[in-house]
Amino acid sequence: MKNKQVLLFAFLILIFCTLSTDNFAQKPFRVGTTTANFLIVGYGSSGAAMGDAYVSVANDLSSSYWNPAGLGFMDQSEVQISYQPWIVDISTYNVGVGLVLRNVGTLAVNLYQVDYGNMEVTTLEMQDGTGEQFTANDLCISLSYSRRLAQWFSFGASAKYISSSIWHTKANAIAVDLGVLVKTHFFSSTGNRGDGLNIGMSISNYGTKMRFDGMDLLNPIDVSPYEQGNYAYTQGQFRMKEWELPLLFRIGASISPLVISNNRLILAADALHPSFNSESVNLGMQYELLLPSFGKFFLRGGYKALFLNESEYGMTFGAGMIVLKMHNVKFKLDYAFRSVGMLGNTHSYTMGFLF
Repeated sequence: MKNKQVLLFAFLILIFCTLSTDNFAQKPFRVGTTTANFLIVGYGSSGAAMGDAYVSVANDLSSSYWNPAGLGFMDQSEVQISYQPWIVDISTYNVGVGLVLRNVGTLAVNLYQVDYGNMEVTTLEMQDGTGEQFTANDLCISLSYSRRLAQWFSFGASAKYISSSIWHTKANAIAVDLGVLVKTHFFSSTGNRGDGLNIGMSISNYGTKMRFDGMDLLNPIDVSPYEQGNYAYTQGQFRMKEWELPLLFRIGASISPLVISNNRLILAADALHPSFNSESVNLGMQYELLLPSFGKFFLRGGYKALFLNESEYGMTFGAGMIVLKMHNVKFKLDYAFRSVGMLGNTHSYTMGFLF
């Protein structure tokens, strides 16, 4: 027990030391100063439907994104696939598998990808297009580990490889996520820890900087324009600036004020402290109905980015269900709707199997 308390204390010290640095949001807000911002889109329909207020609620495979400590509270191994058509015809995908290993913990592997579609190549001389097309893609591969050290406490970590490409130009980075999840019996309507105040914290995308490089940056340079010779075709290359990853600290709390028979209501709130924008708050709720011999049904709602400076986000809604199958296998389906203001509305679809 003493070792567990030391570990928790050390992690809290890490959190406060990180908050004391100059990396986080200050006025003027550092909007547009980070790269690989697909890492903060939000993956997993259940969390998206709750307004991204999921850091203290996550207990399934999508915890790899929201809070890796939530993986420690998984009761079954899971395979999950998410598809999220994003704004301006951008598509995002997530495929993952999480294995619950007794006496070891939970291991999870996730692939996140963003496809920006095909675009025409244009030049100053051929502004209607050259007949060629190019594409852009973002990719993140994460390996997560989480373990429940007690029935009420779990920690988790993820190591991530991140890649962005535009035609023949690429950039890479590595990063880590850290998280803890604590379940208490405070304010519990039943006396059980799972129904009381849950507290979650996570740091996401703490890693190296990214700099684009590739053959598209090659450009012939005439180092002596006023002299005859072969200087006009000297090979040169643009050297791009390094960009930081979108560092994000989340702290949240959730509670179940209503636990009656087969009904459960969860209320959640997350506070976000980013390196690339102003602070904000996410609010969410989830109603769960247990259907004996069938499974569970969920209704979710929330509000994303409350108090965010010049936010385009707003209300979120969604639903989901878990259906029991043979041999303790379960089928899982979730849906989320999010409004992004003038950029339109987005939808998220998630399907999974628990075994």
